[in-house]
Amino acid sequence: MKTFPLPVFVLVGTACASSQVAPQAAEPAAAMVLASDVEWEQLNPARGDQSPKAAALWGDRTGRGPSGFLVRFVDGFSSPPHIHNVSYRGMVIEGLIHNDDPNAEAMWMPTGSFWTQPRGGAHITAARGTDTLAYIEIEEGPYLVRPVEEAFQVEERRVNVDTSNIVWVSASEITGSAPIDAPTPANEPKIAFLWGNPEDEGPSGILVKLRAGSAGVLRSNRSTYRAVVIQGSPAHHAVDGSDPTIMGPGSYIGSHGASPRVSCESREDCILYVRMED
Repeated sequence: MKTFPLPVFVLVGTACASSQVAPQAAEPAAAMVLASDVEWEQLNPARGDQSPKAAALWGDRTGRGPSGFLVRFVDGFSSPPHIHNVSYRGMVIEGLIHNDDPNAEAMWMPTGSFWTQPRGGAHITAARGTDTLAYIEIEEGPYLVRPVEEAFQVEERRVNVDTSNIVWVSASEITGSAPIDAPTPANEPKIAFLWGNPEDEGPSGILVKLRAGSAGVLRSNRSTYRAVVIQGSPAHHAVDGSDPTIMGPGSYIGSHGASPRVSCESREDCILYVRMED
């Protein structure tokens, strides 16, 4: 079986893939941003009060380089046809989102759905639901909105993946290692590949599903990972033994070499979008 250098959840009591985790006290602390603490601003100031709201999680969408940010839409929002100067990826966190060609039939994507929007492509974005929330990620800023008259073509093609079409596989199937203590498939972490190639040195993105009531350590074989809560209420456990911090949907945790302990405190499974770099 082909194996991949992935971030691994080591489950407490029923470890998956590996139990050899470096002592956390010697590792650098992870950076965390709670969705409840973010600062909101207009995504497109040119539209004034009609603009969706945006809040930074990491990086700076108005500057150079990659970044990740939240976007919040009001119920019934629908943008005019427009383009962006850069390509982006999106994950639906709350509500329903449609993103497609201006003449396309509406495809309402629920929580856990993934889409991409190529630069230069004319499209509209619409939302249903109170305070619809999405995570947006770009590789090179600044992120700008341009009129549809400036549309241009690139080789990229738009992707819309409803959550019902996400393909999940168990961590042990991917790594090729037998789970320690033989956890059942029902409580193993599961992984879904979204973009990029986890075998090369470029960035890539996956979804990680941590079963309700389970706990583990998020450890990356790569230098940097960035994780955004898409579903559920995982708790981050600090290495100093202080009370764990509950991270609601839209919260962020990132690290360069740290291995935070995370537990899924909700009745539903916890899903995290994980971006790996370097």
